[in-house]
Amino acid sequence: MAEAKDESVGLAAGKLCESVLRLLQHAIHGSYTPFNRQIGNFADECRKLITSNNTGVSESLRVVMPRALVFVYTVRNKRGIGHVGGDVDANRIDAMTVARACGWIMCELIRVYHKMSLEDAQDLVDSLALRSIPVIWNVAGKKRVLREGLSFKDQVLLLCYSDQENAVCSEDLYSWVEYSNQSVFRSKVLTPLHRGRLIEYDRQSELVTISPLGIVHVEDKILKTSVN
Repeated sequence: MAEAKDESVGLAAGKLCESVLRLLQHAIHGSYTPFNRQIGNFADECRKLITSNNTGVSESLRVVMPRALVFVYTVRNKRGIGHVGGDVDANRIDAMTVARACGWIMCELIRVYHKMSLEDAQDLVDSLALRSIPVIWNVAGKKRVLREGLSFKDQVLLLCYSDQENAVCSEDLYSWVEYSNQSVFRSKVLTPLHRGRLIEYDRQSELVTISPLGIVHVEDKILKTSVN
């Protein structure tokens, strides 16, 4: 599930970029920055690869991929994925863009390093680039949980988790999970979650907010067993 995982995407992308940079350094220069030593100026190190005279190395590794690494690393650091601030919250689209770019980097490494026909290489790349199905689907002003077999309580937690910064109207939750009776939904689903401190259910405003305990429950009990 990509929702609400912007910070972890940024951390993983940074590690991937630093590892791939070392791989390219080794391929082009014959040596690389040791893993126990921090990379100084990431953009400068990529520029050294791009301006290298080692034309015996694939242009994809020497020119194209370093530029892709700089793009991913810059978005990850300068746009502040997973951090607050700014006039418009671009975390979600930035994280999705970084994830796609990282997917391309991995696919390109496979294409270059595997000695196979273009057709076979493309088949392998396509198999790795399959789009994952989100757990939450936004459709026509509604939200639907696409994962089968979840209890109504877990569906409510997932829906609230997908928009942690805002309270959700209980009537919307009732409609989105398609519970049969609204009063029973309040008593059998929302109230137990509130008592367990997984959500804050304000009965006067009918607003529901996921709690820190609820967030942990979603990440440790639901998402880790989610199959996309």
